[in-house]
Amino acid sequence: MDTVHDINPDHAELARDLAGRGVKYAVAAWIDVLGRPKSKTVPIDHLPNMLAGSERYTPRGMGGIGHMNPIEEEVAGIPDPATLRVLPWDRRIAWMVADMSLSGREPYALCPRSILRKQVDAAADMGYVAQLGVEPEFYVFKPESLGPGAGRLIPMTLSEEIKPSPAYDVEASLDSLPFLDRVCSYLEEMDFGLFSFDAEGGEGQYEFDFAHGPVIESADRITLFRLAVRQAAKECGLLATFMPKPYPEMWGSGAHFNMSLEDESGQNMFRSEEGNNGWSKEAYQFVAGVMHHAPALTALANPTTNSYRRLVERLADGEISWAPTKISYGYNNRSCMIRLPANRPAIENRAVDSSANTYLTAAYMLAAGLDGIRQGMDPGQARDDLSYAAEADRLPRSLIDAVEAFQRDPLTAEVFHEHFISDYAEMKIGEWERANLEVTDRERSTYLLNL
Repeated sequence: MDTVHDINPDHAELARDLAGRGVKYAVAAWIDVLGRPKSKTVPIDHLPNMLAGSERYTPRGMGGIGHMNPIEEEVAGIPDPATLRVLPWDRRIAWMVADMSLSGREPYALCPRSILRKQVDAAADMGYVAQLGVEPEFYVFKPESLGPGAGRLIPMTLSEEIKPSPAYDVEASLDSLPFLDRVCSYLEEMDFGLFSFDAEGGEGQYEFDFAHGPVIESADRITLFRLAVRQAAKECGLLATFMPKPYPEMWGSGAHFNMSLEDESGQNMFRSEEGNNGWSKEAYQFVAGVMHHAPALTALANPTTNSYRRLVERLADGEISWAPTKISYGYNNRSCMIRLPANRPAIENRAVDSSANTYLTAAYMLAAGLDGIRQGMDPGQARDDLSYAAEADRLPRSLIDAVEAFQRDPLTAEVFHEHFISDYAEMKIGEWERANLEVTDRERSTYLLNL
C-alpha cells in the first residue's frame, strides 16, 4: 500500500530493536468519539510503513459518529512515535496513538486528538501550555452476574456492611488487591507516575490518581489507562465498566478534570501570592469561561443518557451524591461544578464523568477557559455553602438539553468542524430519543392503574 510520507530509515532500526525484544506486532490507535482506540495490527517489520501513514481507514459509522459512507475518502492513521510503548500485559505488541489525516494533507474533522491539538495550539498562541490531570473512577463486577435474567450485577468486592460508605476503606481495598495490584503493575511499567488508588463510595468502585502532564499526553494516558483496567479485569475473571451510574443508589463515577496553564518556561499561571486567595487573575477568568460555556460543555463531559443519573443532588437512598448540579465554584466546596483546591495549582471540574471522551472534553474546556481570559470574564463570588440550594444556573438535566446548548453556543463552531457538530448532535439526539421511547416497569407500576 502507498505511504503518506517517505519511510524514515531510523524506523527500520527501531523495528529491528523491538523485534529483538520479542515484539511481533504494532498498533497505532486513533480514538473514536466514544473514546475507544481503533487500529489495524501490523507485523513489526511493517512498523516503518505504519509510521509513514500506510494504514488507512473508513471511520465514519465505525467510530461512534456519522453514517457509513462507502464512497467517502479514506483516512490515514499518522502515528505519534513519542507515544510508543510495549504493552506490559502482552509484550508482543507495540502501542502508539495516531492522528487521523486526509491523505496527510489536513486533520480529519472527526478526529478527537486533532480537535484537541487545535486548542493546544490556540493556547500556545496566547503564550500558554495547557496541563491536565484526570481522576478516573470505575466499577468492577463479577461477569457471571451478566446476561438475560441474571438480575443485579454483583460488585467485585461486597462492602455493603461498611457504613456510611466504603470510600477510602482499607479492608475494601485489600480485598480487591489481586485486581488493583495488577492495574498498578501495568501503570508503573508504563511510567504513569501513580500517586494512589482507593476504594470509592460505591460497592466495587475504585479511583486511581496519577501524574498530570501536557493535555494531549494526559488524554493519551487516559485512553491507555482504560484499556489497561479492562485488560486487568478480564485477566482476573472480572468486568470493569466506566458507565457513569450503573444503579440509582450507587455513587456515580466521575473523571474530574484538573486543568491549568503554564507559561513557556513552565511557570504555573494559576497560582499567585498576590492574587485573591492565592489564585491569579487568569485563574478566575479561566473559571468564568468554563462556567459561561458549561451547558454546552456538558454535552461532551456527560455524553450519555446515563450521565444525567449522576448529576443529581441525592442518591436513591437519600444520601448526598457529591456530584454537582449547579454552575458554581468554590475553594474547597465539592458540591460545586468547579473547585479551586488548596493542594494543587489547577482548577477541578467535578462535572466530568467517566464516560467522557477525554480529548473532546478537554478541547472544549480549554477553549472555554481561554475565552474567559480573552474576554476578561468574572466568575462572581465563590460559594462556601452547599450549592444544591444556591440561586445559580443549573447544569443541563438531560442529554437533549445539553446537546441543544452545545448547538447554540457560538464557541462550538470555533472548536469543532461543522461536520462534527452536525454528526455529534444527530448521534446524541438519536440516543436520547431511543431512550425516551422506552416505557419502564416503574412507569407502569406508577401510572397503569392510577390514571
